[in-house]
Amino acid sequence: MHPQEQAIHATLAQTLLAGRLAPGTQLIETRLAQIFGVSRERVRKVLHRLGHERLLELIPNRGCFVSNPTLAQAREIYEARRIVEGGLVGRLAGRLSTAQLAALQAHGELEHAALHAQDRARSIQLSGEFHLLLASFADSPFVLRALQELVSRTAMLVAFFEPAASSTCACEEHEDIVRALAQGDGARAMKAMHVHLSLIETRLQPRAQAAPSADADTEIARAWEAAQQVAA
Repeated sequence: MHPQEQAIHATLAQTLLAGRLAPGTQLIETRLAQIFGVSRERVRKVLHRLGHERLLELIPNRGCFVSNPTLAQAREIYEARRIVEGGLVGRLAGRLSTAQLAALQAHGELEHAALHAQDRARSIQLSGEFHLLLASFADSPFVLRALQELVSRTAMLVAFFEPAASSTCACEEHEDIVRALAQGDGARAMKAMHVHLSLIETRLQPRAQAAPSADADTEIARAWEAAQQVAA
């Protein structure tokens, strides 16, 4: 993507994963183009990518909306993840290189940093990336594509339904998985992955959505202004 599009994507993804936009909110291309100071074509490209990542829902002839996942979808999605990722870590145990284990350790440090910074959106992104990093080590494009689809479907479930404090638990659970992989214990790695995904599912709870303090355009404009100040 063009650097401008990457910056816009990062801003919108962070705003969505932080839960600052109400589920079902419509995003209007023309308004976004004005906020970001770019063409509608650039905005449309970003929105399509966010739709592919399941953070937005693109409905033909109607428009673009903030995803509105339901807890009813969680059981099926997490069961699929347990099947795929349990087999994945069972296969990887004892086969990871020193560099791959170091990459997992470094990723864990990023997760802890986001946790300590209380950056909820970043924590959710990094949590998903941990699982995709594992999938990349399988050296199978089919496994990676399957995980990309499943992980993308759970991001907004976590954003809307998992308490923010649960990020601490996720970090610790990831560390358990990495330890089992480093020790070459496939059975323990599979169990740790199954427990981790089951606990995430258990932590998803219905909760009242706080009324947004501002409309979507204002929230996005604030996030863009903050991103521009950091970039400067």
